[in-house]
Amino acid sequence: MAAALGGLGLLRGRLRLRLGAAAASPPSSSSSSSSSSSSSSSSSSPLGRGAAARAAAGRSYGSEAREEEELRVRYLDDEHKGIVVLGLNRSHAKNALNKNLLKMMSKAVDALKSDKKVRTVIFRSEVPGIFCAGADLKERAKMHSSEVGSFVSKARATINEMANLPVPTIAAIDGTALGGGLELALACDIRVAASSAKMGLVETKLAIIPGAGGTQRLPRTIGVSLAKELIFSARIVDGEEAKSIGLISHVVEQNEAGDAAYRRALALAREFLPQGPVAMRVAKLAINQGMEVDLVTGLAIEEACYAQTIPTKDRIEGLLAFKEKRPPRYKGE
Repeated sequence: MAAALGGLGLLRGRLRLRLGAAAASPPSSSSSSSSSSSSSSSSSSPLGRGAAARAAAGRSYGSEAREEEELRVRYLDDEHKGIVVLGLNRSHAKNALNKNLLKMMSKAVDALKSDKKVRTVIFRSEVPGIFCAGADLKERAKMHSSEVGSFVSKARATINEMANLPVPTIAAIDGTALGGGLELALACDIRVAASSAKMGLVETKLAIIPGAGGTQRLPRTIGVSLAKELIFSARIVDGEEAKSIGLISHVVEQNEAGDAAYRRALALAREFLPQGPVAMRVAKLAINQGMEVDLVTGLAIEEACYAQTIPTKDRIEGLLAFKEKRPPRYKGE
């Protein structure tokens, strides 16, 4: 019991530090400029894809987006304000994870985690028919054996950083997600996939195992026995089967534009926007921390997290809005 209370006190301290960092964070425009992965700061057309789609829509998807960017970071506007989209864009390599892309992802996530104006992050692909093919095996083949372990550690750390983002994260899987690509999606809070999408942890075919969290997050998502079955067999499942086993939360029929999962993810993100920002962050922390401990300790974690929402300005505004029968105007404080 003493150990549990000590851990609870530590949690309270960490939580205060996280909320304090969020409250003192810079506005989203500075976060956009600090990331070398993209120079576009906003998007007026969150559904666009490619030059043809932008021309058809009559407006640019990203204000300064360049075709060669391997990771596109977009802060959406208007009714989507607060939603940030990270788009993988290595078309020549099926979005395979290489050193440069991991570096870009890490910088983008580092900027997002301290930006209190960010409410939800969507991970998607800018390449039709593919989400992420996993690690870049062509690059790995050129690595010295001593470099491989460092690369895998970097991939694991980057995906862990994604998992630890304080705001809700959604993976929009409109195409194939294999190996590290599925591990990336598993690190998100919610996964949405097209029925035609293909997913699997196929590393055992290469005589290795998932090394970026797959052996841990997959069993926590679909259960130990089934996770072992999929990893042992290197089986690939489509969107319908993924939904039936609990690997994804939503499955949608693919559309002509090839972005049905992204559209569904965007609709989900819009559902999150009206809620209290601090409450959303603390709720995610309570759930994530609680799932790693027994129920009694988990309830204590919930109590500590709930206490962090009581003195916030958002809570006062929420109660006042309820009393006055109007939408709340939250500021994330």
